[in-house]
Amino acid sequence: MGEITGIHHITCIAGDPQENLNFYVGLLGMRLVKKSVNQDDPKTYHLFYADANGRPGTDLTFFPWPYGAPGKKGVGLTVEVLLAVPPESLDFWCSRLAGHGVDLGSVETRFGEKTLRFRDSHGLELALVETSDVRPFSPWNGSPVPRDSQIRGLHAARVWEANLGASADFLVGVMGFEGLGTENEWRRFGLSGGSGTYLDIRELPGERRGHWGTGSVHHLAWRVADEPIERIVRERVAAAGRNPTDVIDRFWFKSVYFREPGGVLFELATDGPGFAVDEDPDHLGESLILPPWLEARRPEIEAALPSLQAPRLPARGFMQGS
Repeated sequence: MGEITGIHHITCIAGDPQENLNFYVGLLGMRLVKKSVNQDDPKTYHLFYADANGRPGTDLTFFPWPYGAPGKKGVGLTVEVLLAVPPESLDFWCSRLAGHGVDLGSVETRFGEKTLRFRDSHGLELALVETSDVRPFSPWNGSPVPRDSQIRGLHAARVWEANLGASADFLVGVMGFEGLGTENEWRRFGLSGGSGTYLDIRELPGERRGHWGTGSVHHLAWRVADEPIERIVRERVAAAGRNPTDVIDRFWFKSVYFREPGGVLFELATDGPGFAVDEDPDHLGESLILPPWLEARRPEIEAALPSLQAPRLPARGFMQGS
């Protein structure tokens, strides 16, 4: 195996898009690298935040539905997104987040890594994890966060499952993960490469099934180099009875979707062609970009979308607690 190399992106559901932009650019200092629309619901934004180059593995994306109901935490869903930060940077982050009204959890150690829990403005559970693992990263000069403290990318995701065994067998036997150990009822799986390759699972057989909504994760996307490798993995997923979609052209990458045995929605996503295929790299995220097949509907789509202003720091005291 070895075709899957790590997390490509994680897509979540947000509320108001301006509040989402303020939080992830204004406060967390990530770069908006693509301002587009949900290709299945093009009257809704799809906002992509990443490092300066928008490289795979750094990309956290959102469907903002301002009037959506909150998600319900439960089995079959990703319940937390972990973001990588440099060693010795959590003091900076504690000060910055608390100074802007974010209700922080205590710093804890997970699998030997210092971790800070909190939630975003719409209730999504996040954690910053100090890691010294070497990983490709391009600092963004326009970030309000100093270069030596900027978020390096996606570190891991945490999932609740009703049946750990079925999901573990699929991860190891079909997707090429390894079991890396158990700590405090969480079992960690990973691909070779350290930070950006981890999936943590907690088995909760009596827990209710989770439901999508604002503040929840929609899907986890896993990296493959190109479409031929994607098709190899897709065939293995199909042989395991997981009913993957055909390859779907998302323009910036190609995708295959399926549910793992516990119900979490997974995606395979190719590394290329990348976000610079239709924008100058120096001006990523500055304009509304539509894939070619939606361009004829631009007037209708633009009329339906709320306007977005330049990101600003969120006001104190409006964050949800953790």
